[in-house]
Amino acid sequence: MVDADSDFAAPQAGPGDRIVSDRGAPAVEGAGPAGRLTHRDVHVNGLRLHIAEQGRGPLVILLHGWPESWYSWRHQFAPLAAAGYRVVAVDQRGYARSEQPSDVSAYTLLHLVGDVVALIHELGENTAVVVGHDWGAPVAWITALLRSDIIRGVAGLSVPPVLPAGMPSVRRSRGLFGDGYYQNYFQEPGIADAELVVDIQDSFRRILFGFSGDNPSNERPHPWIVPDGVSLLDSVPEPEVLPAWLTAEEIDAYAEDYALHGQRAFTGGLNWYRNIDRNNELLAAFRGAAIEVPALYVVGDRDMVTSLRRADERLHSSLSRTLPRLHRVVTLPGCGHWTQQERPHDVNTALLDFLAHVETTTQRGA
Repeated sequence: MVDADSDFAAPQAGPGDRIVSDRGAPAVEGAGPAGRLTHRDVHVNGLRLHIAEQGRGPLVILLHGWPESWYSWRHQFAPLAAAGYRVVAVDQRGYARSEQPSDVSAYTLLHLVGDVVALIHELGENTAVVVGHDWGAPVAWITALLRSDIIRGVAGLSVPPVLPAGMPSVRRSRGLFGDGYYQNYFQEPGIADAELVVDIQDSFRRILFGFSGDNPSNERPHPWIVPDGVSLLDSVPEPEVLPAWLTAEEIDAYAEDYALHGQRAFTGGLNWYRNIDRNNELLAAFRGAAIEVPALYVVGDRDMVTSLRRADERLHSSLSRTLPRLHRVVTLPGCGHWTQQERPHDVNTALLDFLAHVETTTQRGA
């Protein structure tokens, strides 16, 4: 997961943003009107990355967060492909079936943006719409910021654009939330890595439930703090029953891919957090810049990210300044952090509306 700055509050659904939930939608796999979901490896920037793809048409790249993979988008492939899009979800560097560089410094946002740009060209395309969730959202936002020449539109789920580097410095987070704040807890190599890999299924079960809208404690969202003397996973509740949107088989699917990296199953993703301060240094020149392509922001009102800012007015002011071509802000009532998994129908509806908007503005030359 990734959090935004400390003055965030969830926006409210505006006119026309009525949301209809579909919490129990089954995983989308197999044949459909837009063909089968297929898997293959591609090589970009000297790395082997795994991708899943379906459909033909304008390219839409889906970017997952932590701790996730291409599988986080299982409910989006068929609906978007059926609407006439080429949908590609990638295991980003360090995750799941993709290669995992050993050097911590190989996971900066500039590396991640470079992977997206290289992937677009490797797929034989010149442009794409990028959609990111959690950590994938900063990658999507900053790809659009730096390469508006090839990004036709950008959508972020959960995490709003906090420019220039996606999130505040570790020192600022420590001052706001203390050493136990999870992003700070992740900074020391090997600590969280070892705790999470002991039982990969249990790690996914606890984290996916713990930060979902189904966890009663998230009725009032709050930052993830690991108290002194408590392990990382003991700070997250063990669910008695899995929520309707998540099955044991789906947890196994995540765990099977993560296990491919052995004792470093979670290390690649954790290394993204270990570059927070480096990202702020590398991207400092873009402070105050705006993302000049059509944009969409979707967030659940029980998402932990919503606890980290103070006022709706500041969010809306920030969004209008950072995203001058913002199409919509969509708030999903009762939804937690795992936006497109908890509310697949709602997210698909918002994405299809946004993609149609991008096509219309492109045709008009806007």
